[in-house]
Amino acid sequence: MVSRLTLKFILLFFLITLLASASHKLGLNAQQMIAVIIFSASVFATLLFWDFRVAIAFLGVGILLVTHTVDLESLMKFASLEVILFLVGMMVLVGLLKEFGFFGWLITIILRIKNLTAKKFVFILVVCSALLSCCVDEVTSIIFMVAAILEICDLFEVEPTPYIIISVFATNIGSTGTVLGNPIGILIASKSGLTFEDFIVKAFPLMWLCILSIIPLVMVWYRKEMKILDERIKKIGANEIFMRLISVPPERQLKIALSIFGFTLFFIALHHRLELLLNLETNTLLLSIPLISAGLVMIWKWKKARSYIEKDVEWWTLLFFLLLFAEAGTLKYAGVTDVLARKILSAAGTNPSVLIGTIIWTSSFGSSILDNVVLVTAFIPIVQSFKNLGFALQPLWWALLFGGCLGGNMTLVGSTANIIALGIIEKEKNIRITFFKWFWIGLILGIITTCISWFALTFLPYYR
Repeated sequence: MVSRLTLKFILLFFLITLLASASHKLGLNAQQMIAVIIFSASVFATLLFWDFRVAIAFLGVGILLVTHTVDLESLMKFASLEVILFLVGMMVLVGLLKEFGFFGWLITIILRIKNLTAKKFVFILVVCSALLSCCVDEVTSIIFMVAAILEICDLFEVEPTPYIIISVFATNIGSTGTVLGNPIGILIASKSGLTFEDFIVKAFPLMWLCILSIIPLVMVWYRKEMKILDERIKKIGANEIFMRLISVPPERQLKIALSIFGFTLFFIALHHRLELLLNLETNTLLLSIPLISAGLVMIWKWKKARSYIEKDVEWWTLLFFLLLFAEAGTLKYAGVTDVLARKILSAAGTNPSVLIGTIIWTSSFGSSILDNVVLVTAFIPIVQSFKNLGFALQPLWWALLFGGCLGGNMTLVGSTANIIALGIIEKEKNIRITFFKWFWIGLILGIITTCISWFALTFLPYYR
């Protein structure tokens, strides 16, 4: 009998062979074919052998250098070190907030509400998940939201699964609202020149439109579970329980940590205006402000500075991103993305509206089966190539952002937040969420929110 591992290797070989054949039919030269095969092999191998993703990325980059597919200087440029450093700075700040119990304090304060009902709880859950993912990131947000949901559901003795799924949906949608919400947000900002202000003005309102659209849907879909929660709330008495959840007011150190984080967000929000005032390159302050704040934190808490860097910074993930960015950049260096852009253009025609639809739906369905960072990394050079063909890129960047984030709600593996939430509930409660238990509501919700975004980007001049 053929082992599962052998089947994976056979599937990987088949996919690589198929891509090599397709690359040849597209008329790519040898250098371009190597770039396509290495990047695609890295993506497929990562999906099939997830635990070895960093090793696979190492091999891919090494082969690109040895075969002269890319030179060392270009490789370092494509690695998007500025994005990695931004994420490092933000992770240090989140580590500080985590240390002083900010997230637990914030969530319990928000949940302290009079005359609580299941509908109010779901509404607060959605809004809180969206806002938290805007301010920190989807991964940190979902970790603390799931912890809060499990504690609350234990108190009321109800099934936590529907509320965790709802929180994940809101987290993925909320991550589109600011440049901080998702790694693909900062990646797109750094490559497109879009600022924090652009996200607040254009992405944030559209994000809330998508959030408001899902609230009636999840309330109807989970109406039976919510009815049970209503009965338990009336039986137990919600206000007394939530009062016991609330701890003492924030301590002095938490207030200082909140001040540092608040000032960081304030200056990030104003970064574009300050860059114009100081005659700095676009997004210079966006990328450097978290580093300055993280440096101040490590001076203040110098005895724990090493811990912040070693424990709170996800080096394994960041190194994978860095190498993947370098491989994707090689596609542009070799000219592959120009060829793909022309092919997409020939299929979509010269109508910008059709092109927007092509990108948002391709990235939406693509991110439902691929990690959205992987997908967006591959798409960025293609979008950049449309500039040479005379297209305005800004609506295409928004299409890529919303497609990449909203499509992640369609399946269990569509985003990092999904996978983390599933892992926590399985570990803590031994609950397994089946594929179709997620898929039907996720697919409907993903299509609705993608349609809303597609309509806005296509027909509203505001986004042009």
